[in-house]
Amino acid sequence: MAISVLVLLGPTGVGKTPLAVELARTLNGEIVSADSRQVYRGMDIGTAKPTAEQRAAVPHHLLDIVAPDEPFTLADFHERATAALQDIAGRGRMPFLVGGTGQYLAALLEGWKVPRVPPHPEIRVRLQREAEEAGAAALYRRLQEVDPESAARILPGNLRRIIRALEVYEVTGVPFSRLRGQEPPPFRYRVVGLTMERPALYARVDRRAEEMIRQGLVEEVRRLLACGYSWELPAMSGLGYIQFRPFLEGRCSLEEALQRLKHDTHAFIRHQYTWFRRFPVERWFDAGRPDLAARVLAFLEERGDLTE
Repeated sequence: MAISVLVLLGPTGVGKTPLAVELARTLNGEIVSADSRQVYRGMDIGTAKPTAEQRAAVPHHLLDIVAPDEPFTLADFHERATAALQDIAGRGRMPFLVGGTGQYLAALLEGWKVPRVPPHPEIRVRLQREAEEAGAAALYRRLQEVDPESAARILPGNLRRIIRALEVYEVTGVPFSRLRGQEPPPFRYRVVGLTMERPALYARVDRRAEEMIRQGLVEEVRRLLACGYSWELPAMSGLGYIQFRPFLEGRCSLEEALQRLKHDTHAFIRHQYTWFRRFPVERWFDAGRPDLAARVLAFLEERGDLTE
């Protein structure tokens, strides 16, 4: 019988973590993170990791598993998340998959066969240099020529994924999309989503960004740089970190960096919703309404026991 996994997805800042912790405590569950940034050790405030109290209340998996300068690919996530979900179910507990990284969720929900092609730093550096000289659009056009299916799945501005697809093609001679393929996933997924009216959500993440500053986000970025992690690393180029480079280099004020973080977070949320449209979400719950956990639990009870 296939393992049943409860998937809780939603945009950044909507409140997935507190809800997931409450549900997992009630349903004897453990949480597997589907967040591409929370895998990095030492990157806590900017990635909005679960608090120590939340992690003590419910076991969490795929947090703090690599250093910021270690590669962590989609294949790594797919392999480790699959193993974690199977392990949780094998111990008689309910597996929860919680996050908002669309590619991670799609890989599991849609049964992607992810090719394990190791990173080739020399290729990545060369492609990055080409992008700096000719623009990301030039690399995207090349990807459209050699692998139009992958190009159709990647936003033209997502340079990291464009470079990865071109890298795989250069190494193997086979389009990334052809290597990937799909197969039926080994799990039965029950997918619920958290959402909120866009103005309210934007206001919420803006407040969270301000709170991150008060919690010491700038100091966290300084500490990472002092440890030798460069801005060119994928971890350091992510949301919550790269926005502070101009400030730390004396090219803008802290308020300007904060405004850039807010602006980029809004854009990221729009990108997340584009991914979410492809997933089989059984019901969307308004995170702004009271008694959220009770409403989700009632819905799950109506639909039957997830462990059946």
